[in-house]
Amino acid sequence: MSAKQEASLQALGKYLPEGTLDKVLPWLTDHKIHLTITRERQTVLGDYRQPDRHSGHRISINGNLNKYAFLLTLLHEIAHMDTFLQFGSRVASHGKEWKKRYADILKQFTGRGYLPHDVEIAVGHYVKNPAASSCGDDNLFRVLKKYDPPVDGHCFVEDLAEGALFKTKDGRVFRRGMKIRKRYKCLDLTTKREYFFSPVYEVEKVKGAS
Repeated sequence: MSAKQEASLQALGKYLPEGTLDKVLPWLTDHKIHLTITRERQTVLGDYRQPDRHSGHRISINGNLNKYAFLLTLLHEIAHMDTFLQFGSRVASHGKEWKKRYADILKQFTGRGYLPHDVEIAVGHYVKNPAASSCGDDNLFRVLKKYDPPVDGHCFVEDLAEGALFKTKDGRVFRRGMKIRKRYKCLDLTTKREYFFSPVYEVEKVKGAS
């Protein structure tokens, strides 16, 4: 299997909450968006590419996202396209123009039974000032992660006791320290350097550690 596979519009429904496919299809078909479902990427959940001489609008979304995270990410990228169509490259990527467009689009998908109640509430707070990513809003990210398949031994940094050891995806082991403002100060046991972690950064508990 290749790193990416082009998503047929009909197959897209399995990635989305029930009832939302027909609402997103007009954006994809009217603008001839080249949509790609990709493997998990560590730094982004989705991506929008502007048209160039060789291709039209392109959107890619991580295929490992749960249905609600997938929908919000797809709408995030569609908002980028709509903002580009209206303003070109004259405005900031996640500036006020994009924030307004994304908020307007999100409102079309709330209050209609597409999202669980807790996600609805989190989105309602989020739309007041959308972040560059759902990961950038701790509360929304926390709620969305509840709908991921559980992974044994994994948790958020905020769920660990102070002094507990955890491992990051790159294999480094840290000791969780105290919370400083919004982040946790943690010690890299190998380098003895301190790093600050988001409360909702997902890590693996070190077995046998408190």
